Amino acid sequence: MDHKKAAQQLWDAEQGRYQIDMLTLHEPGMTVEDAYAVQLENVRRREAEGQKVIGMKIGLTSAGMQKLLNVNEPDYGHLFDNMLLLERDTCSMSGLIQPKVEGELSFCLNKTLKGPGVTIADVYDATAWVTPSIEIVDSRIKDWKIKLCDTIADNGSSARFMLGGRMVPIGAVDMRLTGMTLEKNGELVSSGTTAEVWGNPAASVAWLANKLGEFGIELKAGSIVMAGAVTAALPAQAGDSFTVSFHGLGSVTVKFVD
Repeated sequence: MDHKKAAQQLWDAEQGRYQIDMLTLHEPGMTVEDAYAVQLENVRRREAEGQKVIGMKIGLTSAGMQKLLNVNEPDYGHLFDNMLLLERDTCSMSGLIQPKVEGELSFCLNKTLKGPGVTIADVYDATAWVTPSIEIVDSRIKDWKIKLCDTIADNGSSARFMLGGRMVPIGAVDMRLTGMTLEKNGELVSSGTTAEVWGNPAASVAWLANKLGEFGIELKAGSIVMAGAVTAALPAQAGDSFTVSFHGLGSVTVKFVD
C-alpha cells in the first residue's frame, strides 16, 4: 500500500478537523506493519515541523478492547510536547474532532529501556515516578468505527494528555490493586483497578519496550509512558469536566472549552 498517501489523508483530516473513512475500507490487505509505517510517516512530519516526541501511549491493554478488535496484544502511539496539558489547563475543542477521555497511570522513566527481554522488574527499576493522568483520545476515522490498523496508523488515536501534579515512587503503589474512579461533571461514571491494564500497568510498559525493540527503538530516560486505560473512554463536549482519581495517588481534572 501507499504509506505516504494514507498518512497524508490522516494529516489533512486532523488539520481540517474532519472525519474520513476507515483506511482498511479501501486497503483491506493493510497489515499491522503497514499501519505502523503510516504512523511513522506523520511522526517524522511532526518532528520536521519542530514538534518533539516526549513519550508514548499504549492502547488496547484491556481484555475487553482486545476482544472487540479481535487482537491479542496492545498497540502504541507517540506523545508530542504540544499534546501535553498542564494541571488546571483547559482543553480546547478547537483542535479536536470527536474526543473521548480515559483515566490512566503514567510512568516517567529515569533509565532507558530497550527490548528484547525487558521484564516487569526492569520497568520497576527504571521508573522514577508514576502519576494519575488523563488521556484525551480522538479519531480522524468516521464515528470511531475503527479496526486495529486504523487506530495504529492514526497514532493510536492520540490527541492530548494531562499529567497529575503528584509524583509517587513506584514502590509505594500496588500496581495490580490500586483503584481508579472516573467522574464526568461531578458524577461517578466508572471505576476499576489497575489490574485492568494488562494485569499490571508495568507489564504494559514492558510490552512496549520489547515491541519497540523489534524496530531498534529504545524507551529513553525521561520518557513519559501512558500505560493504558483502566476503564472505557467517555465522550467529551465543550463544558464537560472530568476527574480521574487513583486511590492514594491523588487526582487530575480537565475541563473542555470551545
